[in-house]
Amino acid sequence: MSLPPGQRAIDTFPRFGTHFHRPPPEVPADPAIEISGAVTEPFAVPLAGLTKLPRRELTADFHCVAGWTATNVRWEGVAFDTFYRMVIEPSLQPDTSITHLAFEGLDGYRSIVAIEDALADAVLIAQHIDGHPLDGDHGAPARLVSPDQYGFVSTKHLCRIELHTAEPDARYHPSPIIQFGLQLVKPHRRARVWREERHRYLPAWAVRPVYRRIIPAIRRLNARAR
Repeated sequence: MSLPPGQRAIDTFPRFGTHFHRPPPEVPADPAIEISGAVTEPFAVPLAGLTKLPRRELTADFHCVAGWTATNVRWEGVAFDTFYRMVIEPSLQPDTSITHLAFEGLDGYRSIVAIEDALADAVLIAQHIDGHPLDGDHGAPARLVSPDQYGFVSTKHLCRIELHTAEPDARYHPSPIIQFGLQLVKPHRRARVWREERHRYLPAWAVRPVYRRIIPAIRRLNARAR
């Protein structure tokens, strides 16, 4: 099995995220994805409506920037390219050129993705994992899945998509503490795993040891939150 540089295969799929120290956010009774930004008018897409779009299954490895890889994860949902072309694109303001999208979750986390990465072939809005509906640990009720980028791009508990005509500010979370921590980490703008784009400025070899040392502490916090 060939893995991207700096990755190690593991037997499980750990729960990682900004809410690792507490339970996952509750799922709303009628979950929806809000669409805002460079659109004619903001609107919401009920998740129940995704069943009307073509479905896609995908088996792919999931690569965490911390250095672990969960192999052969089976996802099922809607290709983001399909969602964008059929749902978002008709709502764009005239003569608008979208360069970036911001994906936000119910936990407040936000990832910023270049349009060319968001529309890549393997990117999904996933609702199932390994044949079962997503649980709280892995992003219920729906999440972004971008296998060719590090996991911090794949926003869990997806509830909002913002359309931008220029790269927006790197606002990752409304919590000042979490935002400060992520600002210090300086996530890479593209986060492509096969190019080992872990850090915005530092070379990959310099950050690998730091990430690997914090994994045990995060796992312990995750276990306490369940």
